[in-house]
Amino acid sequence: MSTEPALMSLVSVARAIASKEVSSREVTKSCLDRIAQWQPRLNAFMAIEAEEALAAADAADAALAKGNAHGVLHGVPLAHKDMYYEAGKVVTCGSKIRRDFVATTTSTALQRLKDAGTIRLGSLQMVEFAYGPTGHNPHYGAVRNPWNVDHITGGSSSGSGSAVAARLTFAALGSDTGGSIRMPAHFCGVTGLKTTVGRVSRAGAMPLSQSLDTVGPLAQSVEDCALLLGLMAGADPDDLTASTLPVPDYLAATKGSLKGLRIGVPTAFYVDDLDAEVARVLDETIATLKKDGAEIVSVELPDQRQLTAACQLVLATEAAAFHKRWMIERPQDYGAQVLMRLQNGLSIPAVSYLEAMRWRGPALAAYLAAVTGTDAVIAPVAPMPAVTIAESDVGNSRDAEAVIQRITKFTRPVNYLGLPSLSIPSGFTKSGLPVGLQLIGRSFDEAMLLRIGAAFQRATDYHKQVPKPA
Repeated sequence: MSTEPALMSLVSVARAIASKEVSSREVTKSCLDRIAQWQPRLNAFMAIEAEEALAAADAADAALAKGNAHGVLHGVPLAHKDMYYEAGKVVTCGSKIRRDFVATTTSTALQRLKDAGTIRLGSLQMVEFAYGPTGHNPHYGAVRNPWNVDHITGGSSSGSGSAVAARLTFAALGSDTGGSIRMPAHFCGVTGLKTTVGRVSRAGAMPLSQSLDTVGPLAQSVEDCALLLGLMAGADPDDLTASTLPVPDYLAATKGSLKGLRIGVPTAFYVDDLDAEVARVLDETIATLKKDGAEIVSVELPDQRQLTAACQLVLATEAAAFHKRWMIERPQDYGAQVLMRLQNGLSIPAVSYLEAMRWRGPALAAYLAAVTGTDAVIAPVAPMPAVTIAESDVGNSRDAEAVIQRITKFTRPVNYLGLPSLSIPSGFTKSGLPVGLQLIGRSFDEAMLLRIGAAFQRATDYHKQVPKPA
């Protein structure tokens, strides 16, 4: 092939394997070669299973030769955030507490991708128990950004963002409770989809916050994310919170144009106190969307600061409730920052938590009323590009919560409302760091976000840019 297999998109490589233009072994070997080159610098993988992956690839090639394709992703090697249970595999959740935990079941999302024919490259690094926005991990080390290894990847799906950006895997599952898919997508220059609460089953995924957690993909392109969502979405008897609504044809949605669509731009909050280069990228992206046929309108949203605060309150309380026993029995096995944040959750009064939960419905109604007549809202994922690992390594210091709040201020309102959001690579800073923007939609209307995002990616090539090894 003229292109290194690992550099292809998920959709393209799946088609190439199916048409026998390239073998699963060749594709897997290409990924493993890049992993060997990049892993010492990035620390993106928790475990690399090279021999098992090559054996699985050989089996996939043998099956295909006999006409036995197992699905649309037959023979495609992937790696996922190390919080998705796979029977017989160690799943650390980025923690010391679960360093040796062997899963006895396989998560629904992961199983559906396996049923589509994927094979396993290993598992990807993450922030401890998915509770942190930067990518630091005191037990396994920080994951590094392939565009500049001195800078953060964003968290908690740190390994997913880094590995997809460096083309070590074609896609990766992440999770998004307060921004943990969209931030790595933004900081690492990949596409990331935060799904509507209930769109994808959470069965077999390590919980953080029972009412906020969502499962979603990070990949090179919107088209790739659409393919993955279509495979994973839908009802699940093992997760009764998973929606029974029909699953649309998400890939078909990516073929639509921007003509006739109205995209809202917030007049405040999401455009306040932006880094100059993030502001520039936002302006340039709006211009591109307008040029391609979208109508751009201003929207005045309800106070989003209240939503950010409410999201943090709900997240802290629910995370503390889940971790209470371990905090009593094994406090020494937590990293300092995660333990501090969990302990803070224990101090929140039940009345405050219940008020925050009760307010979600009215808050959602107020938001939807404000965006009436628009098909989506566009906003930055974070106020700034990736900061350095050193300057954001705040541990459990007095400044820790302020650093966390600044990074997550634009993502948490979406989580609190349960809405879908798509992060798309939208440009680069003068120093070469990626900048992503998020499209925010209505509940269960991921198809609209994918339509807009795919149209933008047909007009630009930011998502095709690949970092170069030093």
